Amino acid sequence: MRTVTAPRGGSGGRRVGGDGYRRTVTASRTAAGPSTPSARSGRRRGGRPSGTELLAAAVGAVPGGAARPGQQQMTEAIERSVAAREHLLVQAGTGTGKSLAYLAPALTVDGPVVVSTATLALQSQLVEHDLPRLADAVEPLLGRRPTFAVLKGRHHYLCLARLDNSTEDEPEDTLFDAPAARPGGGTKWLGEAGRMGKQIQRLRDWAEKTDTGDRDELDPGVDDQAWRLASMPARECVGASRCPFGQECFAEASRARAREADIVVTNHSLLAVDMLAGRHIVPPHKLLIVDEAHELADRVSSAAQAELVPELIDRSARRARPLLRPDVADRLTEAGDALAVGLAEAPAGRLTGGLPGPLREACTLLDAATRAALDAIGDVKADDPDPVRKQQAKAVLDELSTTAQRLLEEADHDVAWVEKPDNGSRRALVVAPLSVAGTLADHLYDERTVVATSATLALGGRFDTVARALGLDAPPPAPPSPAAAALATAAAGRSTGVLGGGATAGTTAPDPGAGGVAAAPGSRPATGVVPATSGPGWSSLDVGSPFDYARQGILYVAAHLPRPSVSGLPEAAGAELLRLVGALGGRTLGLFSSRRAAQQAAELLRARTDLPVLLQGEEALPLLVRRFREERSSCLFGVMSLWQGVDVPGDSCQLVVIDRLPFPRPDEPLAAARAAAVDAGGGSGFSAVSVPIAAVRLAQGVGRLIRATGDRGVVAVLDSRLETARGYGPFLRRSLPPFWYTTRSEVAQGALERLAKA
Repeated sequence: MRTVTAPRGGSGGRRVGGDGYRRTVTASRTAAGPSTPSARSGRRRGGRPSGTELLAAAVGAVPGGAARPGQQQMTEAIERSVAAREHLLVQAGTGTGKSLAYLAPALTVDGPVVVSTATLALQSQLVEHDLPRLADAVEPLLGRRPTFAVLKGRHHYLCLARLDNSTEDEPEDTLFDAPAARPGGGTKWLGEAGRMGKQIQRLRDWAEKTDTGDRDELDPGVDDQAWRLASMPARECVGASRCPFGQECFAEASRARAREADIVVTNHSLLAVDMLAGRHIVPPHKLLIVDEAHELADRVSSAAQAELVPELIDRSARRARPLLRPDVADRLTEAGDALAVGLAEAPAGRLTGGLPGPLREACTLLDAATRAALDAIGDVKADDPDPVRKQQAKAVLDELSTTAQRLLEEADHDVAWVEKPDNGSRRALVVAPLSVAGTLADHLYDERTVVATSATLALGGRFDTVARALGLDAPPPAPPSPAAAALATAAAGRSTGVLGGGATAGTTAPDPGAGGVAAAPGSRPATGVVPATSGPGWSSLDVGSPFDYARQGILYVAAHLPRPSVSGLPEAAGAELLRLVGALGGRTLGLFSSRRAAQQAAELLRARTDLPVLLQGEEALPLLVRRFREERSSCLFGVMSLWQGVDVPGDSCQLVVIDRLPFPRPDEPLAAARAAAVDAGGGSGFSAVSVPIAAVRLAQGVGRLIRATGDRGVVAVLDSRLETARGYGPFLRRSLPPFWYTTRSEVAQGALERLAKA
């Protein structure tokens, strides 16, 4: 498929504007020429195909493709929601094919439809695979080829204005860093400077050839420092109308193409910035589809977060110095020095009693210094000799001033903390909102239908927890009826009966090694499809999964192990890990709560087995995942970044081990502050904050096991609390796929031994 681009060297096909924020996207991909309003209006009005018809065409175009009930159910529900202008939460388990399920009905909506993802992996899947396949399949039905584009932040694009004066930039951005700006002091060694110069020259050469200026199309790429010299953050952009390169701006050209696309793919971070900036970055649209929706609230919180770093203040002072009197620039430097002293004295962690004196003094000095500097610089004018540099200086100073004022305000709705990484490389004073539910309620849903989907939206068997986090008005859970409570009590008694360890006589467990069912008394099945929940203006739906979890996998909880109490890997848990991995002969993905535990597990297996053990951090993660996939007997151990996004179908991953329940650490500032706020209001902060966080993380980790209909295996949780904690254990278990459940070690070990022989 060819890429449609605007011509270089002129304004043809370029749409420019002077607003403070910019919509920046890659070129629309189409084989039928650029999408235009007249092309979009070519959709058949009276006999327009439905979303289910478009889905059927897309599925039929895939070799061996077959209709999936959950996929069809999701498409139909989205069509109903769009017609009713009602928001929708959809839990779609792995294997549902949810991408096509929402892309097909999106093509029945007039105007662009925006799809937002949390990860680059899903964004790439949509743009490189799902959307081209869908466009090929539905073109005969629509009578035209639908178009799509990717919406990215401005800093993803080459900036000709920045590149033009990069060699004249301030000291910290040039080929030689000032001593104070580099860890340990000293300037760059000559070889490093020479390498940077070569990268800048390659960017200059590329600028003469590229049609898009998109960093992702630069192969081989350049490092982040070189790219910063050739790109422009949105806050520092002067606007195309005041930029000498406005008519050639890659970002503006891609933005113009995006306005004409049928489907625009963006990311949660840019969507969050769009909401906070008044909804004028993303093109106007009637339907927003939020995939990986369990990540949205955190991304909005990150977008609303701000920080003060001494190095940034020092850099802004040097950048603005040519525009200021010496005494005004010196005030900025003094404020940065004061912040460095305050951060050195303050302990890391949440500031529960307000700003300490030295930090308050530093923020006060910074607020006054930045205000004086902004007044001295004045407005950016069209006849300024260097409007780009002037806007860059103003943007950074304005952000520093706003952050200092926000910290000094000490508002109840904000949380402040001191950040000090273990390696001591960077210290920061950070402020973030206590909750973003109100922001989402005010800005996410107005004048558009929102469809939020993920494999993990129903926590504890209900949608209301996630609905409230996304700013929706959700009813509280109804208390169980007396009959239901009695039934649950009786079931709990049977499950912990005479056989012990959650055993129930007469039940059977799947035999993953044989693909059938074998006797395994002492286990009980997990929960099934989640019932729908609704509230004012929204509804929910769980379409399940095509996988037969109860026959394909076992969820084993090591209930006999002591409750974890110390950091790292307890001795008993290590022994259980050895038994399980030894029974299977590798093929194990280990998801650990801390780097120390992962290292201890790797050392244990390396000392006691001959299995290849891959440890996160010893090589680049993509290389480790590739080796894990290719080396059948290998084990891959790591921490939180492995809990989601690792997709290894087949027999390379048949055992997923989780060392302990992934509750947030007590020193995580935002989680701790939110829990404290719930406690202060008379509720349980642990239940309202920590347990839902653990539920999402646990569901994501457990979901690494079954990735295809032929996958089989065992998930082993080496934390007895999942079985023994009566308060939150059932909630967490109801948040997981419906694996066959057992607490008996011999059942799990036997299944793994059969898998090893299969």
